Amino acid sequence: MESAAARPRPVLTSGSVLPEDADRATLVARVHAPEHGGPCVAAVRGERVVDLTAVVPTVSDLMERDDAAAVVREADGGHVWRLDALLEAPAGRRDVAHLLAPVDLQVIKAAGVTFARSLLERVIEERTGGDPAQAARVRARVGEAVGGALDGIRPGSPEAGKVRDLLVAEGLWSQYLEVGIGPDPEVFTKAPVLSAVGAGADVGVLGASVWNNPEPEVVLVVDSGGRVRGATLGNDVNLRDIEGRSALLLARAKDNNASCAIGPFLRLFDDGFTLDTVRGLDVDLRVDGTDGYVLHGSSTMRGISRDVVDLVAATHGPHHQYPDGFVLFTGTLFAPTEDRTTPGMGFTHAYGDVVRISSPRLGALVNTVVPSEQAAPWTFGVRALMRNLAGRGLL
Repeated sequence: MESAAARPRPVLTSGSVLPEDADRATLVARVHAPEHGGPCVAAVRGERVVDLTAVVPTVSDLMERDDAAAVVREADGGHVWRLDALLEAPAGRRDVAHLLAPVDLQVIKAAGVTFARSLLERVIEERTGGDPAQAARVRARVGEAVGGALDGIRPGSPEAGKVRDLLVAEGLWSQYLEVGIGPDPEVFTKAPVLSAVGAGADVGVLGASVWNNPEPEVVLVVDSGGRVRGATLGNDVNLRDIEGRSALLLARAKDNNASCAIGPFLRLFDDGFTLDTVRGLDVDLRVDGTDGYVLHGSSTMRGISRDVVDLVAATHGPHHQYPDGFVLFTGTLFAPTEDRTTPGMGFTHAYGDVVRISSPRLGALVNTVVPSEQAAPWTFGVRALMRNLAGRGLL
């Protein structure tokens, strides 16, 4: 990776981050308020961001209310911030108001290999032991063996079994294929509660990683009863070389300082935005390097292998409860393979990359890539939140 010395800061405005139909959207934000020394739950109402913390002390509490959308649209609030002022503020500074990730006490879960293309790339990572120089050769072999056989296949179906038999015969069966087209999905804990970063913040990649990429995803927000209440965007940063060495290194590859970005806002379900809307969302990705490099990519939820309701059911149910709710990254179709610098080495991040993940109905999540070791330390955890809310008389 290149040096982190000179990093462009993304310029964010309300026009660049809000959904295209923001005037009809029910949007939730979290704001760091320096006068309180902690976070506020807020409603985004046009250019105004209204503090609702006196009504609902946490986003988790808000998600438990049947009238959550009405609260966000109509409840009387306290302090009001200008959205553009929050977006202009440097994220991570404790002395200025700025946006945080729009979730708090929810457990941060993620579903992996839910799209055929990303599934094949995980197989390639495994087969190459995380070595990008070998990826093109293995990619060609897997492609010849599978062809389009994974397109539209239903996991756990007889058709999936036939593909399994083909790949076993070719010596290409993989644990990634097992969770990609087998009966059970991969669902893992992405990051600790309260550790996600929000819009405008730095996003972290381990300094030891030499093959990595962003993973632009739709993120579901689910209450304690397993009801999906809304959605947002996320970057499930992926270290391909580390996970490729061994699937048992998943935690090392996925859970690092600032390696999980969520935002910019949580959009609640209402008459104009539903679970069916989520099923049809398109997600775009743009990466701008300090060297003028530009990468474009896109993903569509219409290409997902498992319905999002099935992913939620695999996470929550009689087998596992989440009393504070959870958020669920639903996976990505995007897996960049083109060479960035050295032929045969594929794509990997350079420090200073500005990553923009966007969807017309969810807005845009923008972050700058830095080494995880140099990202702002995560210091505000559950104990700090409880003490802060208690000190403000909100508990």
